[in-house]
Amino acid sequence: MSTRRDFIRTSAGAGVGAALGALPKQLEAGVPNIISRRVTPVCVASGNGLGAVSRAIEELANGASTIEAVVRGVNLVEEDPNDSSVGYGGLPNEHGVVQLDSSLMHGPTRGAGAVAALEGFKRPSLVALDVMRYTDHHLLVGEGAQRFALSMGHQLEDLLTESSRERWIEWRAQLSDRDDYLSPEDSGERIGRFQEPEEFGDGLLDSHDGYRPQGTINCDIVDSDGDLSSVTTTSGLSYKIPGRVGDSPIIGAGQYCDNDVGAAGSTGRGEAVIKTCGSYTVVEMMRNGMHPTDACIEALRRIVHVTVEDRLRDENGRPNFNVNYYAVNKNGDWGGAAIWSGAQFAVSVNGDSRHEDSAYLFERG
Repeated sequence: MSTRRDFIRTSAGAGVGAALGALPKQLEAGVPNIISRRVTPVCVASGNGLGAVSRAIEELANGASTIEAVVRGVNLVEEDPNDSSVGYGGLPNEHGVVQLDSSLMHGPTRGAGAVAALEGFKRPSLVALDVMRYTDHHLLVGEGAQRFALSMGHQLEDLLTESSRERWIEWRAQLSDRDDYLSPEDSGERIGRFQEPEEFGDGLLDSHDGYRPQGTINCDIVDSDGDLSSVTTTSGLSYKIPGRVGDSPIIGAGQYCDNDVGAAGSTGRGEAVIKTCGSYTVVEMMRNGMHPTDACIEALRRIVHVTVEDRLRDENGRPNFNVNYYAVNKNGDWGGAAIWSGAQFAVSVNGDSRHEDSAYLFERG
């Protein structure tokens, strides 16, 4: 693991190189910290991304670029019907329609692409990749994003599974006891009481049903040359107002990558991340010399500072929601942090994949 002083030197040198253009070949030997230094490949992701980081590092070893590696990694989660927070099987909006969001950045080319409120395509990260590669735009939304995906050959599919449909029906039935919907127990269906699984315990407190499930996967990578990429993909806050867009498809919020510095991404309450330009803030803190973990903590402090709404704070004035950040810098240093204790993230260092405990601001009671 490199020192922070090495990272500052590397970042500063890379910035000069970017300003002046590529260094002549004869000068490369004189700046090993910028050009010649090899980095141990590292991939970090949210806690649901253990398989994703493993796949990403494998893809990298097989010759994939950093952006191809992270996208193929998150595709595993997008395709998983048992992960109800991302892609296929994702929990729908209040009308029962699954709307997906994704954004990504490729460090070496400075490329970026994103889609929001996309319906009918289980791998929105692939559509975002096509936006980056084949258009002069960075973000396509709604029907326009859907038409673009069709034009690029992506297959239109029904993204609701029986499980996600049943959970939406039960949520709808519990909105009011004065409407025409019957709960599953009233109708004789054996779906069970509405209770979200423990992994959604960081959801936003809601007046109807306790905790609103929300989940996402962010994945960030650095290769042996110090090149970086990042991607975030999600089905967003469950039962949201149709058209609601969180931080995931917003470049600089849900993820951000600067090939001179590092990459970062987020999960949790998207509105809080948007308001503080969260992932961009993490990268800028790393540019100033902070270790990735410290940079994540500083970005979380900003969220705490600007959260002034009573409905979003507990009795001690602290956020009643969670936000998680994950980051890796150009030297291969990595870290993750959350507002509240108990969170974990996934990391793969040169093929060794595992979960790590996130740093945090506040201890859960």
